[in-house]
Amino acid sequence: MRDATAARFLIDRQEVRALASERPPERPLLRGAALVIFTSGSTGRPKGVVIGHERFAGKLDVLGRLLRFGPDDAVVVPLQLTFIFGLWVSLLALHAGATLILMPKFSAETAARSLDAGGTVLAAVPTMLRALLSGPAVAAPALRSILSGGEAIGPALTEALGQAFPDAGLYDLYGLTETGSCDFRLAPGDQPAGVGSLGALTEGVCFRLMGEDGRPAPEGSPGELQIRTPFGMLGYLDDAALTQASFGDGFFRTGDLARLRPDGRIELVGRSKEIIVRGGNKVAPLEIDNLLSSHPDVAAALCAGVPDARVGEAIHAVVVLKPGSHLTADALRRWASERIERYKVPDVIEVRDALPVGATGKASRSAILADKSSGKER
Repeated sequence: MRDATAARFLIDRQEVRALASERPPERPLLRGAALVIFTSGSTGRPKGVVIGHERFAGKLDVLGRLLRFGPDDAVVVPLQLTFIFGLWVSLLALHAGATLILMPKFSAETAARSLDAGGTVLAAVPTMLRALLSGPAVAAPALRSILSGGEAIGPALTEALGQAFPDAGLYDLYGLTETGSCDFRLAPGDQPAGVGSLGALTEGVCFRLMGEDGRPAPEGSPGELQIRTPFGMLGYLDDAALTQASFGDGFFRTGDLARLRPDGRIELVGRSKEIIVRGGNKVAPLEIDNLLSSHPDVAAALCAGVPDARVGEAIHAVVVLKPGSHLTADALRRWASERIERYKVPDVIEVRDALPVGATGKASRSAILADKSSGKER
């Protein structure tokens, strides 16, 4: 990332180090820029997303009105500050005069201690929330809000959080670094009816669902979720062509597939690049994740398509069982086959202690493929 930014100095805690003597080339895109945030790179080379001061400040104002942090809050943030979720939560807490509790590295035990000691707000990705629930019960006497983002939370985890922390409202947040984060939110008042959907748009944001033919997707059919927002990125660093290709009529092409539910809410189907084509049938992996996670003995599930000579792509699922469960992969496959079409039943179900994660600490489908190709599956 240092080479990509052409930075001259590195500030590491109290140390300032010179990286280069020459000034970097003039980049008009960086005029008024606040941050360059590099995506995780799960689908290729990380991209530098340039975030502007005015746009980011505007988004923080919107989120401040939505979440209402105050000086009496203690905000627990076990998130990396190199990514936008951890950044905006931390800045919002500081702006409100709240106590900010950061963690150099996430552990369920450390997070639990912070909540037991009076944490009022917890911001975490679902993988962290699952880890928190898998250990001893957490008292969290003052916890009033849980902010979840970065990956789909799923109905099963939503229900488990409600049982573990009945006095804490859950905000399920959806957004991208490129759009300034948090474009949709499923607020506590929208549950349980809205569970499984993205919820309502945040202030200033609009969207559309587009089919592969470049036209609006038919009602009820999946289409690419595209977002228009005044708080989005200035562009990709040193990549004007990619910036231009990522927008259409002012809408950012997220690459996520979504559809309109009968109740008028939007639900994600999956990433367009993650759709599994098994024997000519298209399968949305998120649908399989949610089904397997709904089994009473399953704590979490994640699936991906892996190359297969017979069917093109086979469905490979990784599941984490609840403590004390002795459910077998074969039994889970039989259970799933009674609830979905035959072509959607996973070809392989692998039981692990935890879901595979990527560089950001989020559950990662590409990590399943990496383990499969390197022979690391257990």
